[in-house]
Amino acid sequence: MRQKLRLLKLSRLNLLGQMMKNSGVININKPEGYTSHDVVAKLRRKLGIKRVGHTGTLDPMATGVLPICFGKDTRLIEYYDHDWKTYEAELELGKITDTLDITGEVLEEREVKDITAEDIELLACRYRGTITQIPPKYSALKVNGRPLYKYAREGQEIDIEAKKRQIEIKHFTFKSIDIASKKVSFTVTCSKGTYIRSICSEIGELLGVGATMTRLVRTKSGVFTYEASHDLEKVLEMNKSELDDIIISGESTILNLRKLILRNGSEPFYFNGRTIERKYYMTYEDACDAIKQKEKLVNKWSFDITEDELKFFEDIYRLYNEEGAFLGTCLMKEDGSLKPEKVMGNRN
Repeated sequence: MRQKLRLLKLSRLNLLGQMMKNSGVININKPEGYTSHDVVAKLRRKLGIKRVGHTGTLDPMATGVLPICFGKDTRLIEYYDHDWKTYEAELELGKITDTLDITGEVLEEREVKDITAEDIELLACRYRGTITQIPPKYSALKVNGRPLYKYAREGQEIDIEAKKRQIEIKHFTFKSIDIASKKVSFTVTCSKGTYIRSICSEIGELLGVGATMTRLVRTKSGVFTYEASHDLEKVLEMNKSELDDIIISGESTILNLRKLILRNGSEPFYFNGRTIERKYYMTYEDACDAIKQKEKLVNKWSFDITEDELKFFEDIYRLYNEEGAFLGTCLMKEDGSLKPEKVMGNRN
């Protein structure tokens, strides 16, 4: 009986997957207590589609923007990783934990005294530009195929110093400083691979009192914003029509790839994986108004974002035909010719 009910449930999920859009992106507001993989698993069951993935891992205690791709648009995930990401974080001074956040075991508590808001404000300049960061021992970064947190849980010592990396911080500012409550909050816009927990811990050490992260919200990831995100539980209750309304076309979200237009008749070069010489394509800026208008009619999604907010790829581009249809992505070689990267459009 249980097997029959399970098969009936799976058939209904598959039917939903067949009825709705077969690829796209959903901007999820990840709730606290869920891993990013938990969110993927729930949406995989909801959509009835196997190919589902997330962009930019959030720890269980973190909330906020978690773009979920499904269908062929899962192939675009690597482009999202390149995007700037913005977080709002809070730390508590005087408390040190093994995980560098409030979910961990408290290792030490220190007295917070002789510290002023001005002392804290002066630290902001340390978190701008390119900096070197050592990942927390409780993190998903893999060593010999295993995440660091598994070694930490087993009590094994790993040389995390060897895993230090350079990250970029575009913007950092303290939002509030309350010495009495020992709470400090800040906003940071940073590159992939930035550990906000580590920043919180380092601020505490620089002040000589220690600190641990108590709250983390991702408010922006590329074109995706917290204001436009959808609560997971509400999404799980949506019907087909409601789901279709929140599914975003994947190609419209990779604005960190500039556009190129393939000239009519040149599509076979691209779909057959051949190199495309410079004479067979044009830049979006050089395309005539008629071609640009066709592209706007076909691709209806738009986002309120400026070029300054995007972290552009230098050599990978979005490729369209003169009718405005998205074909996929391509790599521009040094001689100006194009090499197909991710072929996603329709050959017909």
